[in-house]
Amino acid sequence: MGARCLALLLLHGTLLLLLLLPQLPLAGAATRYYTFNVKLQNVTRLCNTRAIPTVNGKFPGPKIVTREGDCVVVKVVNNIKDNITIHWHGVRQMRTGWSDGPAYVTQCPIQTGQSYVYNFTINGQRGTLFWHAHVSWLRSTLYGPIIILPKAGLPLPFTEPHKDVPIIFGEWFNADPEAIVAQALQTGGGPNVSDAYTINGLPGPLYNCSSKDTFRLKVQPGKMYLLRLINAALNDELFFSVANHTLTVVDVDASYVKPFDTDVVLITPGQTTNVLLRAKPTAEAAGATHLMMARPYATGRPGTYDNTTVAAVLEYAPPGHIKSLPLLRPSLPALNDTAFAAGFAAKLRSLACPDYPSNVPRRVDKPFFFAVGLGTTPCPGSNNQTCQGPTNTTKFTASINNVSFDMPTTALLQAHYTGQSAGVYTADFPASPLEPFNYTGTPPNNTNVSNGTRVVVLPYNASVEVVLQDTSILGAESHPLHLHGFDFFVVGQGTGNYDPSKHPAEFNLVDPVQRNTVGVPAGGWVAIRFFADNPGVWFMHCHLEVHTTWGLKMAWVVNDGPLPEQKLMPPPSDLPMC
Repeated sequence: MGARCLALLLLHGTLLLLLLLPQLPLAGAATRYYTFNVKLQNVTRLCNTRAIPTVNGKFPGPKIVTREGDCVVVKVVNNIKDNITIHWHGVRQMRTGWSDGPAYVTQCPIQTGQSYVYNFTINGQRGTLFWHAHVSWLRSTLYGPIIILPKAGLPLPFTEPHKDVPIIFGEWFNADPEAIVAQALQTGGGPNVSDAYTINGLPGPLYNCSSKDTFRLKVQPGKMYLLRLINAALNDELFFSVANHTLTVVDVDASYVKPFDTDVVLITPGQTTNVLLRAKPTAEAAGATHLMMARPYATGRPGTYDNTTVAAVLEYAPPGHIKSLPLLRPSLPALNDTAFAAGFAAKLRSLACPDYPSNVPRRVDKPFFFAVGLGTTPCPGSNNQTCQGPTNTTKFTASINNVSFDMPTTALLQAHYTGQSAGVYTADFPASPLEPFNYTGTPPNNTNVSNGTRVVVLPYNASVEVVLQDTSILGAESHPLHLHGFDFFVVGQGTGNYDPSKHPAEFNLVDPVQRNTVGVPAGGWVAIRFFADNPGVWFMHCHLEVHTTWGLKMAWVVNDGPLPEQKLMPPPSDLPMC
């Protein structure tokens, strides 16, 4: 009897030890090791050479290729003067919040000459995500794809492609983006916009001095290609289309969707979209050069976005002499085509089948109503101080429920884990606006915001609903909201003000799309739901970097559950210090 008890005790201790160790890959899975050396590299675009932060000297950075269930281990070494963190955008990070990456939220930054090992497992995701820096505006050049293949032996729920190709949208600045944002914060005005958009780091033939810097996708007639679209741009939502080719959407944010055909894809910063493209048969393909083009979907004030167009070339093998062939350009929607944006979003539905169920919360434990938008704050200094914001006495800012988030100087997750949150954050983020108003109508006279490092605390596994309401303060504008640590279900969206007595009856609780980033419609609202099943501290922010800089961000603190496997893992020994 004693031997049996001892055996059970040893078994229990072993199981507990396994639960406390860094996440291990599932049976049959692999561990993928990478080293990211962050260093400056001279890169020339638009005939302008700049020393830019890169990973391993590559721009865009290297791709991570993994499978669902694999463990990914990345050692990041900082060889530049700026502090660095890397965020693995969209990765669930179940119980591994220490590896999520946003500076001063889940970790202190990696300082010059230091390193940190990110260690996480890919759980229940397959498709495309991406990684990027998560300090200031350094993600303008520090980004790259994460390609998640299905578990070995599992088929894709759509036609197997001949080849898959990452298509990463970015923005190029001739000036240093860090200097641009510093100047904007000093003056209180909007930052200077980018000088070009890029596709896989290249501006393409529509920009000056860039015909040689053009991405070319070579395809074989009749073959199927999977384009992994990633919007890594800092501040712009984009329309994308390929001349004379139909795209079939099959996956967004590493979640499968019911396939649908479209000529144009709308993709916000922070979103990924996998599309199938079938190359034309030989006879149709030989006689033309096809452009792939992207330009902004812009709902904000004129002058606040880069109003240019980026192009790449789709060419058939064997390549002909491009100049001798007719050039076909795709037709893209108008810059402010909100109707297209709403219609495209409405087509996105999850598979909701036995193999890929839609586990949307049916009940709501914790309802929230977040008014998101721009606002103002008085110019600093004396009463006669002027700045370059909406008026000469105010600066631009942004908020959720009139709270513009102040970043702490130590990591929120560490303060939560050690129980030393006093002086770091307060758990009193408002669940709804303290002073309701006509959100999409005439703005209130007082547009000033409050400031604070305020969070929402959630019990483990609570079902959460957040209605995100755009406001017309300083103009209605679309806001791509990104939630770290979770996928959520987009259960409803609409124009105007959200009506709690009417709109919930129209929610889709059957097959809503599952995402990590959603566009809050300009002059409208969107409703999301998720289970708070991931203990830790999770950032939620607008993925337009200028709005994040201005304070359109907050954090969720999810408490541990009662069981060992429902608790945040201990911090790694090499966690950076502030």
